[in-house]
Amino acid sequence: MKFDLRLILTHFCLIIVGFLIVSCKQEQKSTAEFSGGQKVEISYAEGFEITNYPDFSIITVTEAFPDSAATYRYALVKIGKNVPDSIQTDAVVTVPVKSIVVTSTTHIPSLEMLGVENTLKGFPNLDYISSEKTRALIDAGKIKELGQNESINTETTINLDPELVVSFGVEGENKALASLQRAGIPVVYNGDWVEASPLGKAEWIKFFAAFYDKQEMADSIFNSIVENYDEIKQKVAKTNEKPTVLSGAMFKDVWYMPRGNSWAAQLIADAHGDYLYKETSGTGSLSLSLEEVLDTAQQADFWIAPNAFESYSALQNANAVYTKFKAFQEHKIYGFGAKKGATGGLIYYEVAPNRPDWVLHDLANILHPDLFPDYKPHFYTPLEP
Repeated sequence: MKFDLRLILTHFCLIIVGFLIVSCKQEQKSTAEFSGGQKVEISYAEGFEITNYPDFSIITVTEAFPDSAATYRYALVKIGKNVPDSIQTDAVVTVPVKSIVVTSTTHIPSLEMLGVENTLKGFPNLDYISSEKTRALIDAGKIKELGQNESINTETTINLDPELVVSFGVEGENKALASLQRAGIPVVYNGDWVEASPLGKAEWIKFFAAFYDKQEMADSIFNSIVENYDEIKQKVAKTNEKPTVLSGAMFKDVWYMPRGNSWAAQLIADAHGDYLYKETSGTGSLSLSLEEVLDTAQQADFWIAPNAFESYSALQNANAVYTKFKAFQEHKIYGFGAKKGATGGLIYYEVAPNRPDWVLHDLANILHPDLFPDYKPHFYTPLEP
């Protein structure tokens, strides 16, 4: 097959993986250090750093999207103070912020845990939000609809005049966000979705806390999550049972499932499960044929997260070959599709990255139910008949 440079460049510009496309700044920024700076302890996340100074803080985002070559630097300045001219930044934000726009449902739990959900003024596609607390604000007309992620309504957003827009994205250009920046609205990029470590994703609550001057509160919340996570992990590690686990399902003719270094694979391992594709490298998704999955995982003890399927009948109707798997025949398939918000959003997608301890507890209970009597799951439930 013949390729030319124009086709390659065109294809590159059209790549979209479901995340907001953002403008990628490549200019060099000052790395000057100032006396009195103190780094915030970041134990698991790899995509950001925070350094506090007496009058301001600097947040550096090093992984806004996978394999990012760009580094983004944001100055968070206390009211009445200034950031030195020698520090070059992508945005300057006065803190604590009083109004904010976020663009991913995974941002919502951080705002709620910090008790600042009332500062949320707009969101693209409100139906995706499942939280009862934030939905009450939507129903009261306090959070405005901003359209779709890829084409956020700039006029409505500018009229809201938020002090901050938190976005997420992949490599490329987004004219809407550029328009917001030209209007003087600070835009910052959150890369929580890039983290491979379950606790690394959750640690991004410290990113949000910095904009609200709530670092101590974020530390306390995150430390509690880590403590819960480690307690569950240590408990299941003592058992001799380590069931085999399959994940994912077919989309058209391809079976997608987590790679061996992904956060989903790590959660299965920490739940003391034997993920049958743990040796595969990378943090994204595997793309496999049905024949390969049958050959490797037909006898798996458990089948976790078969996409959004909620019942065995739905699985069978989608593809009769699913019935050949041992986990199907023994009714040991568990999914998160049944847990929805009032407008149909999947609670798992919104909350799970922020509460890996809850996800781990669910998986540990599935694989080792005798250790967790009377446990009520947060996300994963048995498929219906």
